[in-house]
Amino acid sequence: MKQHSDIQKTALSVTRAVGSPASVVLHTLLFLGSFLLAFTGLVDFDRVLLVLTTIVSLEAIYLSIFIQMTINITTEAIQEVQEDVEEMSEDVESIQKDVEEMSEDVEEIHKEVEEMSEDVEGISEDMEEMQKDVDEIQKDVDELQEDVEEMSEDVEELNEKSEK
Repeated sequence: MKQHSDIQKTALSVTRAVGSPASVVLHTLLFLGSFLLAFTGLVDFDRVLLVLTTIVSLEAIYLSIFIQMTINITTEAIQEVQEDVEEMSEDVESIQKDVEEMSEDVEEIHKEVEEMSEDVEGISEDMEEMQKDVDEIQKDVDELQEDVEEMSEDVEELNEKSEK
């Protein structure tokens, strides 16, 4: 918000003061006092009406000017707020687009993670099969070793028999 000039500050203060309950009480007391002066005979009734009419007319002129100044100030403030709202609206639209793009990226990442999980599961299954194959090969090697040891013992026995 921009700074107001002294006259604008005065206009705002006057319209704020005139629109208060204290102003209504003050004006009522002034009018009652004026009419009491006329009815008590202290001042001529025509003179009271002349002075009151002049004062009220001048007050009305200045109040209308101050009120219009206040309206102008308020209109400027509303325009500034409207511009701010438009800028915020543009920012919100931009943020919304970013969120949509991020959502799409998250979906893509989710799909890639699912694919990687499937690949990991496949690799795990392959590893289990390979481990089974290794276990079977180890079992076959162990059996072959036993057979070799048995054959070795048989050969030794045959050698011993043939030496005898």
